[in-house]
Amino acid sequence: MLLENNKLLDNKTILITGGTGSFGKCFTKYVLEHYNPKKVIIYSRDEFKQSVMQGQFSEYADKLRFFIGDVRDKERLYRAFEGVDYVIHAAALKQVPACEYNPNEAIKTNIHGAQNVIDAALDSNVKKVVALSTDKAVNPVNLYGGTKLVSDKLFIAANAYAGNKDINFSIVRYGNVAGSRGSIIPVFHNIIKNGGKELPITDYRMTRFWISLTQGVELVIKALEEATGGETFISKIPSFNVTDLAKAMLPDCEMKEIGIRPGEKLHEIMVTVEDSMTTYEYDKHFIVYPQVVWNDKQMINTSGKKVEEGFSYSSGNNAEWLSVEDIRELLKSVDLGD
Repeated sequence: MLLENNKLLDNKTILITGGTGSFGKCFTKYVLEHYNPKKVIIYSRDEFKQSVMQGQFSEYADKLRFFIGDVRDKERLYRAFEGVDYVIHAAALKQVPACEYNPNEAIKTNIHGAQNVIDAALDSNVKKVVALSTDKAVNPVNLYGGTKLVSDKLFIAANAYAGNKDINFSIVRYGNVAGSRGSIIPVFHNIIKNGGKELPITDYRMTRFWISLTQGVELVIKALEEATGGETFISKIPSFNVTDLAKAMLPDCEMKEIGIRPGEKLHEIMVTVEDSMTTYEYDKHFIVYPQVVWNDKQMINTSGKKVEEGFSYSSGNNAEWLSVEDIRELLKSVDLGD
């Protein structure tokens, strides 16, 4: 799906923090295939991953730039942001157990790094910043979610410091991408590949949303296109039962309930009851608007409908569900690296 403004990114310089990750590579590919950007800058700290990505995108060498740096390093960000129009902030420490064991490191990257990105953007004539969030930032029960909640609040409040500058900050929130590293699909896949007949289920009641990387990319572009400052964009996507995923991947499999893990939730939550006060529903997405308006640039897109007070949106109360057959069909498009 190409969004309405198909010239949005033409002749623009776009920088992606954490750009060598799954999202960064998919976003880069999408933008280079659908638009004519002036330049796409990959900002990350892993030189090997940058080298691999250079090889994967060799046909676009004239459009791509690779910038080694860490979001913890404010001076390096300032240098990288020179001449940049749009910033997509995807860099984060994301593994829940790693963040629990290394809390200071998670805080340095996910919170201090977020503030560094904000400061550099405000001082570098960047026009738009879209930060990636997660369902784990909603009513967080682990440190990763806690740091991402703070990050979200920082990006939303950054609009208060825009003043007369032509810049706005917004958030895009989604859960685990289908097939992403550490998520349930590759875990099941590896068990099946090694001949396993029993799949572990943390809780038989567990549900999740289904979103592809491409859908995540399109939501970010929607935010670049529409945001006026402070919005949180959330896709309307189907839910599935984890037990149905197991049946889709290994028919007639045995399922063993092993107990919910520390920091894990039964359902992915995207919009809370408290958020409902400022949430609007659109054809294919929701927008949670900020409760505070800092400038006259911020606007509510009234083409949508305000949700009812008390509304919430989670994978457990969704109106759209995937059947076992639906999941089996969608699995065909999931890249599991085999």
